Parts: sequence; C-alpha cells; structure tokens
Amino acid sequence: MATETETAVYIYGIVPADVETDPDAQGIGDPPAQVRTVRCDGIAALVSEIPRDQPLGRPEDLTAHAALLDAAAAETPVLPLRFGAVVTTEEAVEEELLRAHQDDFTAALNELEGRAEYVVKARYVEETVLREILDENESLAQLRETIRGKPEDATRNERMALGEQINNAIAAKREADTQRVADALAPLEVQIAPRQPTHEEDAVHLACLAETAKHDDLEGAVGKLAKEWEGRATVRLLGPLAAYDFVLTEQPGE
Repeated sequence: MATETETAVYIYGIVPADVETDPDAQGIGDPPAQVRTVRCDGIAALVSEIPRDQPLGRPEDLTAHAALLDAAAAETPVLPLRFGAVVTTEEAVEEELLRAHQDDFTAALNELEGRAEYVVKARYVEETVLREILDENESLAQLRETIRGKPEDATRNERMALGEQINNAIAAKREADTQRVADALAPLEVQIAPRQPTHEEDAVHLACLAETAKHDDLEGAVGKLAKEWEGRATVRLLGPLAAYDFVLTEQPGE
C-alpha cells in the first residue's frame, strides 16, 4: 500500500458541502483515481489521491479533469480549479484552500446556484463564406480572377495579399456574427464571455452563463440561428459546463 509520503491530493474544484460524489466518478491517472470530497463547514473540495511522482499533463488527464467538473456542474454549483492543483494532504486542502477562502467560495457558489456555463460554437462553410466575401468586395473578386490559373511563383505577392484580405474579411464577419448570437441570447438574461477563435474559419466562439432551468430556451435560440445559417455555418451548443470563463478560483497557497 502507498504510504502518506508516496501520495498527494489532487484538487478539481469547490462545491457545496452537501454534495455526494458518484461512486463511479473517475478522476485523473492510469488507472483513473476515485473521487471523494474534503469538507469544511458549508463547502467542500472534489479531490483524488495521486502518486507524488505522477507527471501531470497527459491529454487523458486534462479530459478527465474537465469531464468531472462538467458532470458536477450539471447537478450543482461548482468552482473549477485550473488543471494541476496538488497539495500534500487532505488537511492542507481543508486549511490552506477551503478555510482560508471560505467566505469568497461560499459567495461565489451562491452566485452560481442554478446556473452553468454553455458554449456556442459556429464554423463557416468555407465555400459559402468565401463566396459571400467575394460578392461583397469587387476588388477582391477581380484580384482572384487575375491570378486564377497563373503560376504560384509568379503571383506569390498577389496570392499573399488576397489571403490576408480574405482573413480580415472573415474576422469582420466573425465579429458581426458573434454580436448576432449575443443579441439573440440577450432575452435569456445570460452573461456573455467571447472566446478566442480556435480555427481560422470559426464564425462564433462564445461562452455564456445561463440558468440551467432555461436550457430548453437556450437550445431553441441557438437552434433558430442554426436554421438561419444552414449551409453558411455549422452551429453547436455545448453544456452545461463548469463556469471556466466566469470564475477564477485561486490555487492553494495563492
């Protein structure tokens, strides 16, 4: 059996103290560690035991960290910690994290009661958005025709200029379409946090903090946009998720 000196405690996030962990919940590690709670008055930390010499950062661990927090967020308020929070013992979790920040954590959990994060992602259909841009900009369309069929080496500068201008046009459309989504969600009284695009053809990457009771309304609003943009952009709604974009939880010792 591992001794106390051979293990450490990995922390996933903060939840209300009355939360009961699912016996089947799996944490990081290979094999996945069992998840449990460390309680302190009205709050608790979701933790698991890991070997002290276990390297952190495997893609599987990152996925497990997020999956555990997202599953919790579907059922209860949860304050996510950044990946990689490790302390020596459960006593350190209680004293250095929970008791040291009890008032702040309690207030933040109260703010999140009944709410979770959702993410709207949309990606342009390449041919459609390119056609839109060329239809809206005659000079770009003429430049494209000028270099069509000519050797790449002979038109390198023109091709670079065309690519840069198209990218700028996509960025402008992304800004306008992101605002379009934000306006469509405004009646649901959500908090909005734009995210950086993850792909050059991203149309929208937007996080929102919404009441979980309005999940169906949120799906309806996003579904309406998906119909409007059919053939132009693919639209997805992800969630409920832990409120990564709306809560910054301090690590132990910070």
